[in-house]
Amino acid sequence: MRISFFQVDAFTSTVFGGNPAAVCLLNSWLDDQILQNIAAENNLSETAFIVRKSKALYELRWFTPTIEVDLCGHATLAAAFAVFSFVDSNLREIEFKTASGKLTVTKEDGLLSMDFPARKPIEAEIPPTLIRALGKKPVSVLKSRDLLVVFEDEADILEIAPDFELLKQIDEALGIIITAPGKKSDFVSRFFAPKAGIPEDPVTGSAHSTLIPYWAERLNKERLYALQLSKRGGELFCENKGNRVKISGNAVLYAKGEIFV
Repeated sequence: MRISFFQVDAFTSTVFGGNPAAVCLLNSWLDDQILQNIAAENNLSETAFIVRKSKALYELRWFTPTIEVDLCGHATLAAAFAVFSFVDSNLREIEFKTASGKLTVTKEDGLLSMDFPARKPIEAEIPPTLIRALGKKPVSVLKSRDLLVVFEDEADILEIAPDFELLKQIDEALGIIITAPGKKSDFVSRFFAPKAGIPEDPVTGSAHSTLIPYWAERLNKERLYALQLSKRGGELFCENKGNRVKISGNAVLYAKGEIFV
């Protein structure tokens, strides 16, 4: 079997930046173990698998090298980029059926804009292991799917060198988002998910489902510009829309080919 394959750098306009994701175009769904094996072989933070149901409707699933996840932003952006670029360039909007409901991606003002569910965080207790794992005491901790760990300023975010083995021991959430006000952006963040096989994710769209409602309320503004301060780095153009968020960014092709299984 041959599977069309694309590797796309998301939330960047230059190759080697942003977050790389694999996108596999399937004619129909394969066995879950095959999907997981492909994701493990790709060894990227996410591999997106899509099956076309109609002209602008696709089913979409996301796999890390070790597990399937319920929501992934950069791989959704990458999947839309692949469809717009290599399947049907006349489309202006794509709808994806996913474990997190309907997600749409639209070509808009030179960017790809994703409509995602908002995951507003609530105040939470600080897990005892968290401070040791991060090496710094945060200002506050909140929780949605992930833990949102808030620090004083951007320098704190840059300085943190996590102990990933300790982070794996935190059972309260899938991932750990650290965030602070930005110097050249409204806010900055980094994202760690060692339990999901992702020590540090370069740019994390799904984390912004939590970051956007938090910072929109704190800064009293609906449109936000965000930077993720990983080694590769990425930028996101955000909008708070109540129970939904809009996450926009660029994407660029790194490679395309075929997978043989």
